[in-house]
Amino acid sequence: MNSYEEVPDIIRSFLTYHETIKGHSRKTVDEYYLDLRTFFRFMKYKRGLVPDDIPFNEISINDIDLDFVKSISLTDVYDFLSYLSRERELRYNSPDSGIGLSASSRARKVATIKSFYKYLTLKAGLLESNPVLNLDSPKLKKNLPRYLSENESIELLSAVDGKNKERDYCILTLFLNCGLRISELINLNVSDIREDSLRVEFGKGGKVRVLYLNDACREALDRWLEVRSSITGLSGDAKKALFVTRQNSRISKSAVHLLVKNALLKAGLDPEKYSSHKLRHTAATLMRKSGVDVRTLQEVLGHEHLNTTQIYTHVDSKDIRAATALNPLSKIKPKD
Repeated sequence: MNSYEEVPDIIRSFLTYHETIKGHSRKTVDEYYLDLRTFFRFMKYKRGLVPDDIPFNEISINDIDLDFVKSISLTDVYDFLSYLSRERELRYNSPDSGIGLSASSRARKVATIKSFYKYLTLKAGLLESNPVLNLDSPKLKKNLPRYLSENESIELLSAVDGKNKERDYCILTLFLNCGLRISELINLNVSDIREDSLRVEFGKGGKVRVLYLNDACREALDRWLEVRSSITGLSGDAKKALFVTRQNSRISKSAVHLLVKNALLKAGLDPEKYSSHKLRHTAATLMRKSGVDVRTLQEVLGHEHLNTTQIYTHVDSKDIRAATALNPLSKIKPKD
């Protein structure tokens, strides 16, 4: 935690616990720190503990101690959420910034605060009671994931062409068949391919899941690996990377986003409507429609919680039409 500019001991122990015991990634722990820093900056500002001429984002929280943490009430947290909703800038120091964080951003901060006080109460034993135990989280809209239809997916694959067609086709095939995240795809190494399976590192703490390759994935990989074997000049990280660029480097997120966008355009699909992540949604939705149960889909996608996967249990209008048509009362007609 030495990289943080200001970390009170009481917060440092919480961050250390999540990184070393819970095995959360450094990125996740950093987000916990930033959320708590914003919260305690607000609390100091609300209580008049900082001079008026100090900008909010320069308020130090280095003096936050156990007594201050104990003094927080449920009302304080709701005041903080109101501040986030009505006054908080979306992007600090940006000319394009707006005011008011989204419900999902506020919900993440609620989760951080609840986790912090749960740690202090149950793990560290520093609090006798948890003041935010009954804290409610902002209600989130349940939006159905946007995805390509089966025919649109086929059109997308058929549109792949150009100098990198074997590589690009393989990437799109893995997206559409395995539901990979873009971060998982760019971090794949050649050594992760094991006969008919693919080893994928994901999530917090370097977790690993194994995906089994269907015929389409296996053939696309074989064709790309044949081309890749003829590439000379690979060294360092690129030498082990599964997907590389013509500059002999591991492919980047931006390069993947660009190739997906170009393929969508060639297929006559809207790149503003779809994206690399929407291809993951496509894979999940098509598998679900084909009869894959939700728990199996959870393993395939690498979701930690089942409720994340349950967004794919939505049904389309054909299913709804069929459901009403199958009602045994559907043939009953009024008497003359």
